[in-house]
Amino acid sequence: MIPEIDVRGNIARKNFEGTIDVLFEADESLLEIPFVKFAGPVRAQLDWSILTDNATVEVDGNISFTLTGSCSRCLSPASSDILFAVDAVFVPGEGDGEAYGYTGGKVSLKEFLHDSILFALPSRLLCKACEQWEKD
Repeated sequence: MIPEIDVRGNIARKNFEGTIDVLFEADESLLEIPFVKFAGPVRAQLDWSILTDNATVEVDGNISFTLTGSCSRCLSPASSDILFAVDAVFVPGEGDGEAYGYTGGKVSLKEFLHDSILFALPSRLLCKACEQWEKD
C-alpha cells in the first residue's frame, strides 16, 4: 500500500518534514516493452517537507526497480536495474500541471509514483551483448 502524507496532522504535531521508504507492486500495464515485466516490487525512498505556507508539500528522493524479460533486439534473457530521481510539489486543491493537487489535508502519492515509474521506464530492454554492440 502506498502511504499518504497527513499534512494537517503533521502541522498539528509541529512535524514539518519526514521520510517515506516503501515497497509496492507496480501495475504491469505500465510496461509497453514486449516480453518484459517487473522482477519485484518498486522501492520509493522519499523525503518530504511542508513549506512555510503550511500548505505546499515538496517531495523528492528516488525510486528503484528491476525489469526482466527478453532483449528487445535479440530476444535473449535480459534484466536492468533502474534507479530514478524524483521530485514533486503538492498544493491544496486542483493541480495546475506543474504541481499535484491534494484534498482533505492528505497528500496521496499514488499518481506521483505512477507517473514517476512511467518517466523512469526505458524505451527498450537490452541484454549485455546488445548493449555492448550498440556502444561499439
